[in-house]
Amino acid sequence: MPQKLRLGVMTRLGHEIEEEIANVRHFGLPTCQVAAWELDHYSKENTDRIRRACDEHGVEVTTIWAGCPGPAVWNFVDGPATIGLVPPEYREMRVAALIAGAEFAAGLGVASITTHAGFLPENPKDPLYEGTVEALAKVAQHCRRLGLRFCFETGQETPITLLRVMTDIGTDNLGVNLDPANLLMYGKANPIDALDILGPYVRGVHAKDGEYPTVPGELGVEKPLGEGRVDFPKFVAKLKSFGYNGALTIEREISGPQQVADIKRAIEVLKPLC
Repeated sequence: MPQKLRLGVMTRLGHEIEEEIANVRHFGLPTCQVAAWELDHYSKENTDRIRRACDEHGVEVTTIWAGCPGPAVWNFVDGPATIGLVPPEYREMRVAALIAGAEFAAGLGVASITTHAGFLPENPKDPLYEGTVEALAKVAQHCRRLGLRFCFETGQETPITLLRVMTDIGTDNLGVNLDPANLLMYGKANPIDALDILGPYVRGVHAKDGEYPTVPGELGVEKPLGEGRVDFPKFVAKLKSFGYNGALTIEREISGPQQVADIKRAIEVLKPLC
């Protein structure tokens, strides 16, 4: 019998990480992803804090979402020059940061790290392509030595470009954290169709909803889950057809009471699909 999927929610490492993990359990959920954007987050103190909070509340961290230092502009105009490991001027420090994130994940006993690699060039002969692949390979190889998987969050690249990059890296510890809303919001793919390319590699999922972009230069709009263009019943069914048995991690990139309400609504939509 296929394993039932588990639900989770995004949390962010900071001075309130204990409260964030407690909130995971308050939502009635067993898992979370922990996003860490600052290098000083990767400390022994935070390892102990997260471990204690997870033990207290019975929550499993499924991946460390490892952000990169330096600028990151989430649009089509400045995004290609600021996000991920594609911009050459930020590669060295970002490789070092991702390696630190991998060490942190290993210390926690978490099985993977996840990140946005950036606007990966669709043309493999683009001058930025080779250096980007080499930088990503350094991170992937370090993760492999630690027994970790290195996961690419979908968004800024087409699915076939991401598959090409993973093939060119060539290690056996690569995976995809598939964010269906990002594929829409960046105008890169219909998420259900994207599974025909990336389905065998999916190791994590962000349960998020959104729309295609309609304003030049700006991403599409994120929506409360169930109000955007992602057909979650079809999406989850297709995930299962590829043998996916991981978590569906709810992400709602707003704050305040409306975020809480939207997460609760997402749980209602997703529970029957698990």
